[in-house]
Amino acid sequence: MTDYQINNLTPTIGAEISGIDLSKDLNSQNLDNIYKNLIEHKVIFFRNQNLKPEDHIAFAKSFGDIEPPHPIYPHVENFPEITLLENDPSNPPDTDEWHTDVTFKTKPPFTSILYSKEIPPSGGDTLWCSLTAIYDDLPENIKSDLETKRAVHDMGAFRNNFSSDDNEEYSKKLNVGFEKFGNAVHPIIKVHPISKKKFLYINPSFTRHIIGLDMTDSNNLLSYLFNFMTKPQYQVRFKWTPNTLALWDNRCTMHYAIGDYLPHRRVMNRITVLNDKREILQ
Repeated sequence: MTDYQINNLTPTIGAEISGIDLSKDLNSQNLDNIYKNLIEHKVIFFRNQNLKPEDHIAFAKSFGDIEPPHPIYPHVENFPEITLLENDPSNPPDTDEWHTDVTFKTKPPFTSILYSKEIPPSGGDTLWCSLTAIYDDLPENIKSDLETKRAVHDMGAFRNNFSSDDNEEYSKKLNVGFEKFGNAVHPIIKVHPISKKKFLYINPSFTRHIIGLDMTDSNNLLSYLFNFMTKPQYQVRFKWTPNTLALWDNRCTMHYAIGDYLPHRRVMNRITVLNDKREILQ
């Protein structure tokens, strides 16, 4: 670990780690240190990692169980665990909004591990923000009001991923999606299972309604919170280079993949980890 170095990207969120080769240095000490850095910084980055798909999978499995193949997106050939995110003018990006991954599920995933394969000459950065820092800075009366409240999350714009045509076949696919994923209700204030810090658990993509409020009051409060959450002091903006790996704690962050790189091409490989095996062992 003598070459292992951490460079904080902001005081609030994000760190870049160097001096480690993720294709070969996956001993228990290194993995435990990476996990501690993830909990502290919420999103961490490793540049200049020449990873084969097998390396990507091995790294992901060290954190927990890998999500089954994505029902919509394609996968890397011969590796269904790795989602292929390949965007260009013929397949523009479809997640142009702040979100925490799939909070419309009752048990959203622990982390995603994103590996850059082809990066556009300009644009294509990704933003992350700390839901912990956002909670900390909320006015005390708002914190008190939200403490016992819960919110409904649904698939939001992900509905459009089931089909591009508004027809009967689309309706059937959408019904299947709702039956499989449905909606979920989550506390608006959660406590992180490892750090024990409170964080705000809503996001513009999937949070639809605060239970116990009428529609007008719910929309007004969510609008206030979403505006508060997107202040730049809670964010880190990461500029990708090829062969960079990012790992983030999906429990207490939102992210935003900026789709400003067309007509250029951007190719990323992603693995999602369902559960935190270190949390389970505690």
